[in-house]
Amino acid sequence: MRAMILDAPRQPLRLAELPVPKPNSEQVLIRVHACAVCRTDLHIVDGELTHPKLPLILGHQIVGTIEELGEKVDQFHLGQRVGVPWLGHTCAHCPYCLSGRENLCDYAEFTGYNLDGGYADYTVADHRFCFPLDPSYPDLQAAPLLCGGLIGYRAYNMTGDVAKLGFYGFGSSAHILIQLARYQGRKVFAFTRPGDIVGQEFARQLGANWAGDSDVLPPEPLDAAIIFAPVGKLVPTALRAVAKGGVVVCAGIHMSDIPSFPYSILWEERVLRSVANLTRQDGEEFLTIAPQIPIRTEVNSFPLTQANEALDALRSGKIEGSAVLVMK
Repeated sequence: MRAMILDAPRQPLRLAELPVPKPNSEQVLIRVHACAVCRTDLHIVDGELTHPKLPLILGHQIVGTIEELGEKVDQFHLGQRVGVPWLGHTCAHCPYCLSGRENLCDYAEFTGYNLDGGYADYTVADHRFCFPLDPSYPDLQAAPLLCGGLIGYRAYNMTGDVAKLGFYGFGSSAHILIQLARYQGRKVFAFTRPGDIVGQEFARQLGANWAGDSDVLPPEPLDAAIIFAPVGKLVPTALRAVAKGGVVVCAGIHMSDIPSFPYSILWEERVLRSVANLTRQDGEEFLTIAPQIPIRTEVNSFPLTQANEALDALRSGKIEGSAVLVMK
């Protein structure tokens, strides 16, 4: 099979021919159809997330069909289409797993980080961490739901039942979650890189009530804000934008350092919190509601062999919606 390999941080991915992997008793072998490109992949390539398995096949938003079942797999069948997310395995016995917080498992393993992922023709995955996919979603449109959607949904739920919601960074997650927010009748304020007129217009097309530069205050105070961009200086900016009792959620797995800020912008019971990973319950809930809305993803497709070009396009902010690798 073909695979794009990361040999070391800050190096381009290398195209290689590898044997098709064999699933163990609790895994399925998946023929990959599409794999969305995530900013987390960039953090791994750029060395900002340390200690990945090396060499590594990146990719944790995988859509494909099952070609082989491990002997203990009984919930899927051959030929079934499934999605594979970032959370790839948990221990099931640590205090976090036992309290419904498997996203914080002390022994968690992550697809495309500790485990080989989907930048390849085939991959194996623990069947307990795979999701059946609604047939209304083509492969390309389904792939971004598996991280941008799932972890974005967890962050979205952390904001509570609010009327006015801000999104800082309008990429893959925000372009998905704005559709849920509008479906639920919320006002959405979209913040992009300063001067990104194209991104702001994209947000308006998807229903944003206001769109502007990330370094300006919105026209009215927000009830909550989600920071999707990995930019620490946006934390005090977002705190200044939310009203008393407002919530600011940091949704990324990595963020640049947060500058010091006066206590006055946190005071009055504002809340600052992070979101880590996802649980299978998050996945099941989101993949049930997404086709009901229905959420539609905007994708920019690249062949597998152009994975480096896709990563560069994401890094430079040239992607509207999501970048997706196609294995054909």
